[in-house]
Amino acid sequence: MHKINVGLLCGGRSTEHEVSLQSAKNVIEAIDKEKYTITLIGIDKQGAWHLYNQDDFLINEHDPKKIALKKSDKKLAFELGSQNALVFAHDNEQIEKVDVIFPILHGAYGEDGTVQGLLKLADIPFVGPGILGSAVGMDKDIAKRILRDAGIPIADFLVYQQQDSIDFTYVSEQLGLPLFIKPANAGSSVGVSKVKNKQEFDRAIAEAFTFDNKILIEECIVGREVECAILGNEKPQASTVGEIIATQDFYSYQAKYIDETGAILNIPANIPQEMIVQLQNIALKTYTALCCEGMTRVDMFLTKDNKIIVNEINTIPGFTKISMYPKLWEAGGLSYPALIDRLIELALERHAREQRLTTIL
Repeated sequence: MHKINVGLLCGGRSTEHEVSLQSAKNVIEAIDKEKYTITLIGIDKQGAWHLYNQDDFLINEHDPKKIALKKSDKKLAFELGSQNALVFAHDNEQIEKVDVIFPILHGAYGEDGTVQGLLKLADIPFVGPGILGSAVGMDKDIAKRILRDAGIPIADFLVYQQQDSIDFTYVSEQLGLPLFIKPANAGSSVGVSKVKNKQEFDRAIAEAFTFDNKILIEECIVGREVECAILGNEKPQASTVGEIIATQDFYSYQAKYIDETGAILNIPANIPQEMIVQLQNIALKTYTALCCEGMTRVDMFLTKDNKIIVNEINTIPGFTKISMYPKLWEAGGLSYPALIDRLIELALERHAREQRLTTIL
């Protein structure tokens, strides 16, 4: 039987580099080795692409704070227009043809449409949303504007650029206190602060601007934090709904990926079935409105009076051992290996569909 060669793409020039390495390690362990071969591609923090051995590519692999790619002299480059675009950089020798890429890249330069555009130019099928869905899903400002226009409930927010004057009194009058300050283009709660006063406000503004040139300031929604995983292309499906009970002030980067006691994950959430259905429907509408394909996790709040507020989406959700996306599907009977299968199938289906389009007259 011909095995599908899956290019696993991990690391990257992102503040979530280490999270990506954890996710890649888990996918390698879970993928069906009888059905797939793996071409492991690690992107270092300078943006260089390297070929790795899947059995020996990490340093400190059991320490989420210190996990890192090993050094590699097998640099890769793209030769666009060839049947197999990936080649060794030093001698232009082609590597074994990759049938599909699984970009396990979180954050900038991987989840924001940049890699998706490169892979589309190279005519390589890839897992997850395309260029548009990735770009709008990454930019919280643009995503919220689209959701608002689609009639999907979101938190009130203000947007500021680096050069703008930001007045604490005005912002707090508009949004109340406490409030949240976050980079517009970042994930995993990187650079996110919960603010209760002027001193915290100034510090949080400065921190958020170290990660992006555009920031969001949002009202604080008091409610239960719930998440729903979506899977599919033209006919997406919603998982059961899970709830996050943070043991810290909010669901921070530390709680998500480093401290296994940083949050309690209730899967499924202890929520009445009719409300579960409403949450699933809102998640599916969000997925469609933001032009997503393949996979996405939709994060929402459920208030005491049963109002649903969409917080944000994650187009390449975490695949670590404590990540919600695979856990939600496992709760519904779709195992981790079967989930990987389905994601690869969806990538190949979309690529085949796009190949039928006329591009040259």
